[in-house]
Amino acid sequence: MNELGTLHELNGRYVIRFEHFFSDKPEAIFQFVTNSNYFSQWYPFATGEMDLRIGGKISFDDGEGSQYTATITALEESYLLAFSEMDDLIRIELLEEDKGCRMVFTHTFDDVAWTVQTAIGWHNCLEVFVQLVHGQPITWPDDSSKLRKIYSEAFNREK
Repeated sequence: MNELGTLHELNGRYVIRFEHFFSDKPEAIFQFVTNSNYFSQWYPFATGEMDLRIGGKISFDDGEGSQYTATITALEESYLLAFSEMDDLIRIELLEEDKGCRMVFTHTFDDVAWTVQTAIGWHNCLEVFVQLVHGQPITWPDDSSKLRKIYSEAFNREK
């Protein structure tokens, strides 16, 4: 993926935004966003249970005894999936461009103390998303110290 996330403040909340260009049209990429078999491979704690409709639920299990659901707040076939996960908002949008599409992934949350860890987590998850799209074997990074330094500096946070 290589693109770094950016941090923004919006209405007293924090938004981490990632963008990635794909040479495929949105229809080809959208399946990796909404097909539960793919979604559960790159999205943290996803169980694969997903009711794809506005108001539908997405199930999560943290593996340590906590299970919860997110509620789908926006859905446009081939272009948009948004949902609220507890108090956080996730939005995954595919914008058609000349020779493919741009994925814009945003996570809106309240606690500024979590910006670096959140960015590192999504950076890694979205790396796996790109691997899935390109049919590559999934490899999760085993050391995030470089990303911690990069995001700490970029977001002006202490390491």
